[in-house]
Amino acid sequence: MHIALALHRIRKNDGHGRVNYEVIRGALRHGHKVTVLAAEVAPELLEHPNISWVRLTWSKRYTTLIGNVWFAVKSTSVLKKQRSHIDVVKLNGFTSFYPADVNAVHMVHETASRSLGAMPNVPQPLFKSLYRKLYMKSSAALERRAFQQAKVLVAVSEKVKEELLTHLKLPPEKVRTIVNGVDTLEFCPGHQARTALGLPENEVLGLFVGDIRTYGKNLDTVLKALALVPELHLAVAGDTKGSPFPALAQQLGVADRVHFLGFRRDIPQLMRACDLFVFPSRYEACSLVLLEAMASGLPIVTAQTAGGCELMTPESGMVLPDPNDVQALAQTLCNLLVDRERLRAMGRAARAIAEQHTWELMADRYVALFEELCAQ
Repeated sequence: MHIALALHRIRKNDGHGRVNYEVIRGALRHGHKVTVLAAEVAPELLEHPNISWVRLTWSKRYTTLIGNVWFAVKSTSVLKKQRSHIDVVKLNGFTSFYPADVNAVHMVHETASRSLGAMPNVPQPLFKSLYRKLYMKSSAALERRAFQQAKVLVAVSEKVKEELLTHLKLPPEKVRTIVNGVDTLEFCPGHQARTALGLPENEVLGLFVGDIRTYGKNLDTVLKALALVPELHLAVAGDTKGSPFPALAQQLGVADRVHFLGFRRDIPQLMRACDLFVFPSRYEACSLVLLEAMASGLPIVTAQTAGGCELMTPESGMVLPDPNDVQALAQTLCNLLVDRERLRAMGRAARAIAEQHTWELMADRYVALFEELCAQ
């Protein structure tokens, strides 16, 4: 079987890119050929004899929107020319005007735009604000067309599937769900000394990981809840440049218990140093960091707005109905801190769930779908 896959960048340190990196590895592992249409591909993938790369780059002067359209035009041209040699075309949202056999839906811009529009915003220059609105609306229209053209859509979570069915009114028989995966060797339970990480050794320590330059990940609600839970410290991994949250921590009187660590690459070590993961994000399609925390054996506190939360059970973590409910989050944290043995048991349950969602198992599910379509 010969698979063609189009995505701007395919690399391990990128959300969508990592998913496709693992899909490609899975296809190669099963003996299939892969043609990749991308601007960047991880060098180790290109060492395999069954992979070929069609490099599609664009000028750095282009805006993201123009770059995306340019990439789609170029990938369409390549796919038209090579279609007779290709058995399955896999796209990722709007990455081509060419009809996909499989389109993996990592995000629905239409619903994401609504969610993000309903939350506080970090002040931006007028031009940037207008461009962002144009980008979201244009992306929503372009990806809707791509979804309608596709033979099969793969939602990366039940949340995304519901968005496709409810908001885009796509037929249920067209939509499958394949949840993202996690590296259970890299992210695993263990003990990590906190001193080397600049964290307090003898405190109950929660962890928050994500982009804290905007309000999307909901650190503001976490900090407000923290003010009501005086026995809890919080480590925050995320770039603080332009972030409003260090000032908010000061304003709330919790700055001495919030440890802003900046952008970090040692997330597995951080997770092994903490006691629980707090991540009530206002919008996630399927959060990789949620799966990584589960694989690390951390009990989870998240919200229904975070895709992937359907994997949670009451034994492995808590899922809040409303991500903005400060009192509910604070009460949940207080209840968990009362019983440290319960925390540890929840962490073990979270790890057991993560072991059912390795990258290898996820890739095998994609390959099985490709083979099913190829056999039709």
